[in-house]
Amino acid sequence: MWRGARFAWRSSPVRRLSSNVRRLPEDEGDWSYYSEWWGTASDGRTVFQSTSDHGNGVVSVVAYPCSRPAPAQWPTTERWLGQRYAKIHPEFEHDEEFRILGYEWRVLRFNGNTRQSTAKTMVAYRKSDPSSLYLMQQPHCLAVPYLKSMVSAGLMTLTSSSYDLLEAKRTMNILCIGHGGGSLPLFLASKIKGAVVHIVDIDPVVISASIQAMGFPASSVKTSDQILVSQPAHADSLLWDGIHDRLLLYRSDAEDFVVDNPYIYDLVFIDAYDGDDIFPHKFWDPQGPFLKSLESRLHPVHGTVVVNLHSDSEAFTTETNDYSLFQCILPMGRYVSQVCRAYKEHLGLAFCVSVPWLCNTTLVACRGRGLCGGEGLFVNRDTVLNTLISKSHLVETVLDLPFPCLQYVKRGFMLVD
Repeated sequence: MWRGARFAWRSSPVRRLSSNVRRLPEDEGDWSYYSEWWGTASDGRTVFQSTSDHGNGVVSVVAYPCSRPAPAQWPTTERWLGQRYAKIHPEFEHDEEFRILGYEWRVLRFNGNTRQSTAKTMVAYRKSDPSSLYLMQQPHCLAVPYLKSMVSAGLMTLTSSSYDLLEAKRTMNILCIGHGGGSLPLFLASKIKGAVVHIVDIDPVVISASIQAMGFPASSVKTSDQILVSQPAHADSLLWDGIHDRLLLYRSDAEDFVVDNPYIYDLVFIDAYDGDDIFPHKFWDPQGPFLKSLESRLHPVHGTVVVNLHSDSEAFTTETNDYSLFQCILPMGRYVSQVCRAYKEHLGLAFCVSVPWLCNTTLVACRGRGLCGGEGLFVNRDTVLNTLISKSHLVETVLDLPFPCLQYVKRGFMLVD
């Protein structure tokens, strides 16, 4: 969940590439596309609506057309779907043809107002059976900058804390608290081939919305809740090629889940806001069971926690037309400072960065043993920031990220006292 900053957006970001800079894959979630889905609910069409019993009010999903990928690129995906179908159903003598109906942005809203999550989806069908609709969220696409900030800061911190990122091709344990549309866990599972991602959300309506209207794999749900699914039974095997087997989605209270489960996690992402746009106090209560249990659930050397926070300070406003000069640095107010200090108290080292274009702050807390250069050494801002920067190219290259990490870590970087 995020808040938009008050600024004049007059130009799209331009990547300046040189021969010695890695050429990034196309980023279909670039912020320059935000105008395609930023409209009100009345501008799009509502494809899901239900009332939550867990504080989120009216949960709805609104669909908007998107421009990427262009129709000329669709046949490649259609052929891939046909090949996947033939592999799953070798008993059929004739190859099955697929047709893409289009791509849409799907925006999850609480109370018809708050934008909680945005995902890009593909809608396709089998040519022999036009009623067989397949809805697939695009796992490579992170549409909102705070998610890119969380991914960049979290992975750069993990890699700076004596974690061998190449090991992630074999195994990495990740916990996501707060599901929304599911774009963050999908992105992590698709980019990190050895990642097993546990996801926790208390609201079955939110889980249903992500599956029925945002194309999240239904087979990832590991609780007894009945989730209505309109896709064909083989859809997950067809669309996800094993990614869905590494996603485990639990309908549970996050505090109970962290207290009761036995797993040790390398990375924990927390993005949990209710229908009133509030980050629950139990997630940052210094004396509560959540933080104490979370501390014991982290790897003792490189365990890293990343938290999405709304800034409680006013954004600066800029009228510049030069994207390279654009700044939106958010000072911390009292509320965000309290949350940051609570995590630092339990984990040892914490820093925060301002999210570009949004009034959000990314908080990172970790054991810090590798990041600090050894236990007991004096830590200063430049030492930590330079260590993180040194790992940015490695993270981008190993995981083939479609966006540069640095712009999501350097802005407003601040150590938590």
